[in-house]
Amino acid sequence: MSVAPETVWEPKIIGFFCNWCSYAGADLAGVSRINYPPNVRIIRVPCSSRINPYLVLRAFQHGADGILISG
Repeated sequence: MSVAPETVWEPKIIGFFCNWCSYAGADLAGVSRINYPPNVRIIRVPCSSRINPYLVLRAFQHGADGILISG
């Protein structure tokens, strides 16, 4: 009997990044050709304090496994 190799689970992460603070760091990483994992999606928002909880719930409904809110 052969054992199937373990599958590697990678969570789908949605990052809501503040336009004035943390998005600049993510943009600089891209310009500097620093890679971040392909399972992370970054969404630029005007301000992290203005994120509606409904938006977070919708991300989970559409398949996100985790949310990162960065200001």
